[in-house]
Amino acid sequence: MSLGLHNLKRNKKAVHSRKRVGRGPGSGYGKTAARGHKGQKSRSGYSHKIGFEGGQMPLYRRLPKRGFYNKFRKVYAIVNISDLERRFENGAEISPEQMIKAGLIKKVYDGVKVLGDGEIKKTFKVTAHKFSKGAKEKIINAGGNVEVINE
Repeated sequence: MSLGLHNLKRNKKAVHSRKRVGRGPGSGYGKTAARGHKGQKSRSGYSHKIGFEGGQMPLYRRLPKRGFYNKFRKVYAIVNISDLERRFENGAEISPEQMIKAGLIKKVYDGVKVLGDGEIKKTFKVTAHKFSKGAKEKIINAGGNVEVINE
């Protein structure tokens, strides 16, 4: 007989019966119902708070605060000129939309910043929100054009 999903059977030894606590001495879990003797944890309704250390100053309050989150921070999608050289033809007009289509960036957060990593030999008209000084120089020296988007 072949084994398949249609004829699988449950292993009787793998499933244990539920532990019924507080049901007399014969069960082995009578009297204190596996809670030990006295104390807060033995009482009904007990539930500890996360991070509670028995009244001791908890770890999250003992450690110093560190860091800062700037909610006004701008997040730019970054593209290097070596990527533009690789993905686009000579004389192309490159905008953030073309960069997304080419797969250079996933989405435009607060804008696109072009950085000057790599060499460029093709001429491009690049439109982006920000340019590094090196990227601007390399694109213009290759005979291209740089246009900054102001929003």
